[in-house]
Amino acid sequence: MELNLLIDTNVVLDSFLEREPFLSKSREAISLSKKYPVKSFISASSVTDIYYISYRGLKYHQVVRELFKELFKFVGVVTVTDKDIHAAFALDWKDFEDSVQYAVAASNGFDGIVTRNMAGFANDTVKIFTPEEACRYVEEIKEGLT
Repeated sequence: MELNLLIDTNVVLDSFLEREPFLSKSREAISLSKKYPVKSFISASSVTDIYYISYRGLKYHQVVRELFKELFKFVGVVTVTDKDIHAAFALDWKDFEDSVQYAVAASNGFDGIVTRNMAGFANDTVKIFTPEEACRYVEEIKEGLT
């Protein structure tokens, strides 16, 4: 069995921008695929957001590109389709970016979304994990994953 997780924008930004006190658990959650049969993804729309915010904080395109290069070694990018956008609008959530993430995870049959913004996700079709919860969940079910 393999677990498929969508990593939310804020978790990647915690890692790229070394935001404490979130850095350690965010990096651990992002890299679950290094240790376990977990496939991690970010949405294509997140890539542009992460790049823009990271560049604003770090000021160097090459540094941001290197961070992405490392991230892409163990995190895939999943397409955001027109159906995902329409589904996100249908959710009518306050935070549209969260609704897009949720729609992408749901349409791809992902097992969960890893985020620090638990309040932004109001539906229970896809599990929502904090980075700590995702790490704990994978550790607890690791026998079923191998």
